[in-house]
Amino acid sequence: MSKPAIQFNHVTKSFNGHTVIPDLNFTVNQGEFVTILGSSGSGKTTTLKMINGLLQPDSGEIMINGQLLRDLDIVKLRRHMGYVVQQIGLFPHMTIKENLAVAPKMLGWQQGQIDERVTELLKLVQLNPAEYANRYPSQLSGGQQQRVGVARALAANPPYVLFDEPFGALDALTRLELQKEIKRIHSSLADKTFMFVTHDLNEAFYLGQRVMIMHNGKIEQFATPDEIMQVPATDFVKQLLATGHQNQALWGQYHD
Repeated sequence: MSKPAIQFNHVTKSFNGHTVIPDLNFTVNQGEFVTILGSSGSGKTTTLKMINGLLQPDSGEIMINGQLLRDLDIVKLRRHMGYVVQQIGLFPHMTIKENLAVAPKMLGWQQGQIDERVTELLKLVQLNPAEYANRYPSQLSGGQQQRVGVARALAANPPYVLFDEPFGALDALTRLELQKEIKRIHSSLADKTFMFVTHDLNEAFYLGQRVMIMHNGKIEQFATPDEIMQVPATDFVKQLLATGHQNQALWGQYHD
C-alpha cells in the first residue's frame, strides 16, 4: 500500500499581490520519482521551494511524512532533504571529498563513517574515488560537477531529494547521460522520494514515474507518462503534447 510522503492541501501563494499558486492539491507517495513539468511562471519552482520551507504558503497545509510542515524544525528538515539546483554551488576552496562531507559533519557523523560515505557516493555517481576525491571543483567538467551536486544532495541519506532544473545548463549529450544516471540512482535506492522540476517535455516523461503538468499555478494533469499521452486531460496538455510531436516530425525530416 502506498504511503504518502508529501501532501499539499489547498495551498496558495502570492507575491506582491500576484497569485502564483491559487489552490494546489496533490500527494506524492514514498519512493516515487515525480517530475513537475511547466513553462516559466507555471509555479513549479515555487512549489518545490515550499516543500523544503524556503518559501511559506499563504494558506493551506503542507504535510511531510504525515506531519504538518509548519510544526517541523525547518533546519532539521532541510538537513534530511537533498536539494539539487542548476547553479551547483560547490565550495571552490574545498576538495570534492570535503564538499561531500559537509552535511554528514553537520549531523555529527564520525570521520570513519564520513570517509566510507564519500567513497560510496562517488561510486554511486560513477566518479572514481581515487581519481576525484581530492580534486577541486574547478578541475571538473560541468557534468562531473553536477554529478557531485547529486552526490552531495544524497550525502546524509535523505528520504527526499528535490531537483530544480539541475541539467538545464548542460549540453545535450551530457544532459542525456545524467538523465540516465539519475534514473539509475533512484531505482537503486530503496524508498527515496525524488521530485524533479523541468520545462523539458522529454526529460519529464523519461524520468517521471508520474508527471505533474502545471500551468498558471494549477495542475493540468498528474498521471503516468502513458496515461497522459493516451488521455490528455485538458486542452493545454494536448497542446503541450503536440509540440513534442512537432519536434519529432521536424527531426524526422532531417533524418529520414
